[in-house]
Amino acid sequence: MTCMPDTRFGLILIGDELLNGRKQDAHLPAMIERFGERGLELSWVRTITDEPGLIRETLAQTFASGDIVFSFGGIGATPDDLTRQCAASALGVNIVLHPEAEAEIRAQFEGRVNTQRLSMGEYPEGSNIIPNPINRIPGFSIHNHHFVPGFPRMAWPMVEWVLDHKYAELQAPGRNVSQTLLLADTSEGPLIPLMQTLLEEYPDLRLACLPDADGKRQVELSLKGSPERVAQGMDRLRELLATLGSG
Repeated sequence: MTCMPDTRFGLILIGDELLNGRKQDAHLPAMIERFGERGLELSWVRTITDEPGLIRETLAQTFASGDIVFSFGGIGATPDDLTRQCAASALGVNIVLHPEAEAEIRAQFEGRVNTQRLSMGEYPEGSNIIPNPINRIPGFSIHNHHFVPGFPRMAWPMVEWVLDHKYAELQAPGRNVSQTLLLADTSEGPLIPLMQTLLEEYPDLRLACLPDADGKRQVELSLKGSPERVAQGMDRLRELLATLGSG
């Protein structure tokens, strides 16, 4: 599989419980950490309910985007687990029992296999399995989308497996770094011309401006990019701040 270096990564978090407050999401911070360890970063996250129409609509949009997407939840055996069916519908393909998934499920449950358990191995036609190191019931991949359970102890190592087996060529630990300056006794307004100048001179860097949320007169300015360019950008930032009397 060939991917462009600027390929975007996204997450889809599925579950009513995430939006009604019964459960707090743990996937996003875990994924930020795991992606960061590999020199990768997320571009977007969507949290949606278990409503089939919304899942299908969301997947139709993300399949069309060309992004690499990890979807969490909705691939179990209960009636509200509809992600597999919605993915097939979004792609206009049949849902079929995957032979490798069937073998894994039969090996896990031995003589206790039933139709309900085998249904967890039904994926959109053309899918590949994602190994599950905890209970052997796989997730699945299709068209740069990767579907894993909602349970963190299963999902997180499965995502790591996908990143390391399918996207190793995109990984570059240490490729990007971030540095931050905390500026006291100022607000963001006077800094806007300075930030515009910096971005004109360093268009390859990403600048973030974060005023204090508690109303204090302080602002965080962060630069992100290659280590060498960030170092140069921070030196220039300090020069520009000195001209404002803020350095």
